[in-house]
Amino acid sequence: MARTQAADYGERRDAIIGKAAELYAGRGFLGASVADLAEALGMSKSLIYHYYPSKEDILFDVMHSHVRALLDAAEAVVAREGAAADKLDALTHDFMRLYVGAASRHKVLLNELARLPAKQREVVVRIQRRLIDIVEALIAEIRPELKARRPAAMLYFGMINWTHTWLDPDGKVAPAKVASLANAIFLDGLTKAAV
Repeated sequence: MARTQAADYGERRDAIIGKAAELYAGRGFLGASVADLAEALGMSKSLIYHYYPSKEDILFDVMHSHVRALLDAAEAVVAREGAAADKLDALTHDFMRLYVGAASRHKVLLNELARLPAKQREVVVRIQRRLIDIVEALIAEIRPELKARRPAAMLYFGMINWTHTWLDPDGKVAPAKVASLANAIFLDGLTKAAV
């Protein structure tokens, strides 16, 4: 007979992923062992291995949960009615909100992607490419004559992806204001960019 899943199975997995993100962001993937994770969670290593077969599977879920949340937000925004510039503004705000709430996951994604096994890395990279495609499509609607849409999309992400390194969510400038500023700078530059 199959073993039934505990009622708090999802919560425990989330706790493992949350703590792993903090450890991997602070120490690096190679610098934080499963024993370190177990100690930080007050769990045994064997309990962690009940939820995840390997340390790499934990790393994958740290990254996958983050990019999946970004993609879910992006797909919801582009499904709405409205102008592409308004959608890009909404998308920038959603991304910033998600970045602030998942700074450790975002740092792990940016710094540890090469540590994933090839098949898992491809899943994450495919989602990242879909995110870039979404922004590129919005740029194409805003500036259809612009030929350098992909570089423009990459510049957009370059502007917002590193906010986790300097933005204090409780600082003088709220993340939503930073999102508005980033969007305004990007759109202003986009309208002036050479074709």
